[in-house]
Amino acid sequence: MLGEKMEAGLNKQVNAEWYSAYLYLSMSAWFETVNLPGAAHWLYAQAHEETIHALKLQLHIVERKGTVSLAPIAGPPTKWDSALAAFQAAHAHEKLVTKMIDDLVDLSVTESDHASNAFLQWYVTEQVEEEASTWDVVQKLKLAGDQGAALLFVDQALAARIPPFVIPIPPAAGGQGGTAA
Repeated sequence: MLGEKMEAGLNKQVNAEWYSAYLYLSMSAWFETVNLPGAAHWLYAQAHEETIHALKLQLHIVERKGTVSLAPIAGPPTKWDSALAAFQAAHAHEKLVTKMIDDLVDLSVTESDHASNAFLQWYVTEQVEEEASTWDVVQKLKLAGDQGAALLFVDQALAARIPPFVIPIPPAAGGQGGTAA
């Protein structure tokens, strides 16, 4: 069973992950408006991944007999000065999420919540990948600079990203299937 502090912290992270998805959907839409469909695709896949992160957290809370408490999600920005500025914002956001995950791990240690600590290790590893992938795009966009052809080349490379798989939804209580209408 989850302790009160851990449940609150995990719920805060659930909302942060939903906000991340919302932010990346906003970025994706902006990239569509500036005719960079590869970057839009990359960020759409990132939004999908953040949704998976939120759902995994929610399922952990439920599995530990806690209560999922969704809060309102703040509206993300809708415009950026450049492709580089957008991905720099994405990288800064991932660094913030890493700090939040680290704080949750620290809380799990303080609370002696070994199950949450073990669960959160996946997120620790995942955040290394999240920061590295956004940093990689930032570096490519810095190299491309204001060169239109180079920016289009980076955009084409971003279009190759394969979205993550969906995590299976566990069966509902009573043995009913895990599909939703």
